[in-house]
Amino acid sequence: MLLNILDFVHTSIQQVVRAGDTVVDATAGNGHDTLFLATCVGALGKVMAFDIQEAALQATSKRLVNAGMRERVELIKAGHEHLDDYIEGEVSAIMFNLGYLPGADKRCTTTASTTLEAMQAGLAHLAINGVLAAVLYPGHEQGRIEAEAVQAWAVGLPQQQVAVLKYAFINRVHDAPYALLLQKRI
Repeated sequence: MLLNILDFVHTSIQQVVRAGDTVVDATAGNGHDTLFLATCVGALGKVMAFDIQEAALQATSKRLVNAGMRERVELIKAGHEHLDDYIEGEVSAIMFNLGYLPGADKRCTTTASTTLEAMQAGLAHLAINGVLAAVLYPGHEQGRIEAEAVQAWAVGLPQQQVAVLKYAFINRVHDAPYALLLQKRI
């Protein structure tokens, strides 16, 4: 059975994250991925969740409180391009669910320049065999620009150091979302 994009990303992350690990949600949004990551790291682990929108951080916090996992997450009101300022040491996974906050102003989106800066910094903090996952949304103009830039960057990564996988449904209409998964080899 084929998994939808987010289920595939979640399953891939579950295969590398262990209880007690530190992970990053580079785009907290409404908190769905943050909660998923908090479940993966367990009571002794830590999730660092970034977002620039106060509404996103409030929604994420509420979701975590309702699930009894708020203490596992550090909510950071900053763009993901600043993750290097907050991460100390290695992380086992970094997740980017790009685009705009569902239900909010669609003009406020992630951008190619900040996303590439964040991914480059994140890759430096990724543990060996760790996964950096990006869900890309080329169905809107800024998303298309971002997806093209991220994919071009990922294609250029040395295969001896990073394995890059593209997971996409190729018979979907309207520029369907897809995922890139990067696994650090050395």
